[in-house]
Amino acid sequence: MHTFIKINIRLYFMKRLSLVISGVLSAIGITFSQNPMDTTFNGQQLTRNTITTAVPFVGIGPDARSGGMGELGAATEPDATSMHWNPSKYAFINKDFGFSVSYSPWLKKLVPDINLAYLSGYKRIDDRSTVAASLKYFSLGEIAFTDEEGYNYLNARPNEFSIDAAYSRKFSEKISGAVAGRFIYSNLTQGQVVQGTTTKPGTSIAADVAFFYTDDLTIAWLESSKVSFGIAITNIGSKISYSNDDSYKDFIPTNLRIGPSWLMNIDEFNSIRFSIDLNKLLVPTPPIRSDSADVEGNYIIIDGMEDDVSVVKGMYQSFYDAPGGFSEEMKEIIWVLGAEYWYAKQFSVRGGYFHESMMKGGRQFFTLGVGLRYNVFGLDFSYLIPTEQQNPLANTLRFTLTFDFDGFKSQN
Repeated sequence: MHTFIKINIRLYFMKRLSLVISGVLSAIGITFSQNPMDTTFNGQQLTRNTITTAVPFVGIGPDARSGGMGELGAATEPDATSMHWNPSKYAFINKDFGFSVSYSPWLKKLVPDINLAYLSGYKRIDDRSTVAASLKYFSLGEIAFTDEEGYNYLNARPNEFSIDAAYSRKFSEKISGAVAGRFIYSNLTQGQVVQGTTTKPGTSIAADVAFFYTDDLTIAWLESSKVSFGIAITNIGSKISYSNDDSYKDFIPTNLRIGPSWLMNIDEFNSIRFSIDLNKLLVPTPPIRSDSADVEGNYIIIDGMEDDVSVVKGMYQSFYDAPGGFSEEMKEIIWVLGAEYWYAKQFSVRGGYFHESMMKGGRQFFTLGVGLRYNVFGLDFSYLIPTEQQNPLANTLRFTLTFDFDGFKSQN
């Protein structure tokens, strides 16, 4: 079925899932907005051209440490939550065994029961190899399903989750790599019949490929210094469908994340880290289509390229298929700046800024965070400050609890 009809079906699903789901999708940058922008192409004004995917929850940053630095983690210090950001960092983790639990309430001012929970852990096999696993669970709370007249006929609790496993290995004392596998499950429609089509939970299998580089950097006025660089391509996987006949399939959010990080140990007690992440979705950009169909019922592409393509073609096509050309391609790059200060390796303060073009979703916000380490425990908090007043993520607080089993053994 043509992409235009697919979008209409998606919109119909969203209406059936009520305003709450629309708010959730807006919160994570998936919108169908058609607000005009101050951009022109071939003499016509371009509208917002947000790239939409299924299961956007897999791209949500789950932990408070990275959340406090603007949502980044390509090359930061490895920890239990590295699975989401760059699993190759696990090879350089200096602990034997650990895990973390993270929790993030969503749209707290609107509804009380939407949340994201994340459990992750790792185990070092030897000096070069580490295995890790994680579970991410996104609950959309209780949803009232309504018919076209607005009458409530079912209360349900839609949910989504992903299960990951990774293997990370050092190639040298400076470079590591990792591969990860992921199972994704999304049950949004609770098996309801929509326009004569019986729906089902969507499932997908995906993989990650990642690399990490780190090395010491000698600077006279610092006690020590380290530079790192990370690259990760995540969620390379099959399209997902919510219909029993697999008539409508959508891309999952395959993402390219790259970035450097610089750790400066000022003295025995004080250190600071600066990091940058660049992100780009490796899925096709929606083309601009005609307002009316031809005799065969197809909507002609005016600018851009066909987006109903295979996963592999969609990945490389995503670098050159934007209707607005190179300038629009550059707008698809999300950039994040973050900083982290530690005192005595026990107390930290963090800050960051996340920027997405208004043409591609418009998520722009500052973040703040703090962290504590005491004996075997670690506790991190982060807080989001939007640059726009009407942001559904405003005043969102998340936390992460970590446990260091090396620390536990050292106490006995």
